[in-house]
Amino acid sequence: MNHHAVKAIYHFEMARTFRTLMQSLASPILSTSLYFIVFGGAIGSRMMDIDGVSYAAYIVPGLILITVLTESTSNASLGIYMPKFTGTIYEVLSAPITPFEIILGYVGAAATKSVLLGLLILVSARLFVDFSVLYPLWMLLFLVVISVTFSLFGFILGLWADSFERLGIIPTMVITPLVFLGGSFYSISMLPPLWQTITMFNPVVYLVNGFRWSFYGVADVHVGFSLAMITLFLVTCFSIAWWMLRTSYKIKN
Repeated sequence: MNHHAVKAIYHFEMARTFRTLMQSLASPILSTSLYFIVFGGAIGSRMMDIDGVSYAAYIVPGLILITVLTESTSNASLGIYMPKFTGTIYEVLSAPITPFEIILGYVGAAATKSVLLGLLILVSARLFVDFSVLYPLWMLLFLVVISVTFSLFGFILGLWADSFERLGIIPTMVITPLVFLGGSFYSISMLPPLWQTITMFNPVVYLVNGFRWSFYGVADVHVGFSLAMITLFLVTCFSIAWWMLRTSYKIKN
């Protein structure tokens, strides 16, 4: 493996984050804090407990994932789209580096940002909500795997997009609705039977429930099934990203 090339891509992407700290970290943390204040403080105190967990604490994992999924997709898609847009992608493609190593550099940096952001939001959430993490190691594992998975998805989006408009349409029209309808703010068992069945086709349901299980030991979906679905999504996204780079899909033209 060409470790120097992977480190060069990784360090370049991480440096871009630290040059824009307000946009990369401060802004998402501030936005999520407003959710904690409104939903956790104002509304949560008037809601009943869900599965023995207070509503304010119940939505903490979902709120963290909303930001992590959005930022993972955005960071990875923009990270690979800008070299395409400026033409510097050809310098990467002509270097002695494999598609796997390119993915490792770009996706690794995007996932690192998302994990760091998720942990910072977790810490800041304690200022507004009283909650506990029952399985901290599982929580960290879910956070890392979910960050990597959606960074891969964002990488695919960045390779596919040929304009800034197309770069933003998928997160706005697809990811945001799936996240808000994936049980981030409620339990799936609270829905009518028909909608419970329909919701099970939403992949975000398995991410949210697996992550919430690591906090409180409760979930609408068995944690083993959640892990299997997340792993399937990760492998699928990696395979597509590898194929797109291997064939120079939408890069040569």
